[in-house]
Amino acid sequence: MLRISKSTLTFLTDLKNHNDRTWFNDNRPRYDEARLNFVAFIQGTIDEIVKFDPIFKGLEAKSCIFRINRDTRFSHDKSVYKTNFGAFMVRGGKKSSDRFPGYYLHIEPGASFVAGGAYIPPAPWLNAIRDRIDSGGDELLRIISSKGYKKYFNGLEGEKLKVPPRGYSKNNPHIELLKMKSFLAERFFNDREVLADDFYNVVTGAFRAMKPLNDFLTI
Repeated sequence: MLRISKSTLTFLTDLKNHNDRTWFNDNRPRYDEARLNFVAFIQGTIDEIVKFDPIFKGLEAKSCIFRINRDTRFSHDKSVYKTNFGAFMVRGGKKSSDRFPGYYLHIEPGASFVAGGAYIPPAPWLNAIRDRIDSGGDELLRIISSKGYKKYFNGLEGEKLKVPPRGYSKNNPHIELLKMKSFLAERFFNDREVLADDFYNVVTGAFRAMKPLNDFLTI
């Protein structure tokens, strides 16, 4: 059974406390071990996703996992490294995150989570999603109210407009959905849950439950 190792969380905790290149280089073997653990977990997760979302066949973990180095060029936070491992499993790999919905896993001590759907989709995609909600919002409501979805998630997360988007009446029956700027399923986990024997089954079960949402958002 695939598992997230306790040593992976310990490494990330230590990295948060020693976020500099000298410490990282001195502890590179620990990083390599932690990364390999995460890569194996992600590849196994992809292999399970393929069973219910065949379009992911052939996707490799390396095209989904984000670099641990931070881009500090435009940030006030000059920390050199991220203190998490993250992977976005989407057709074409993470570079396609602005085109298609997908499945995201984030491992960080005290702040691990799974997520899926569309995160701040660009205007053409967002407009298409809103058009679909306008004509078929009841279908989206059925998806997020289903027993399978509610086993893992509570509705949809995402920032909202304060007023209706242009072209939609405030009296539209799905106005609260239309005001959303992201359409996300999210579930957070504590460290005990991440290290549990059944974490892989929970993650893949959550991704299976969010597939109908991703299908709705694929336009």
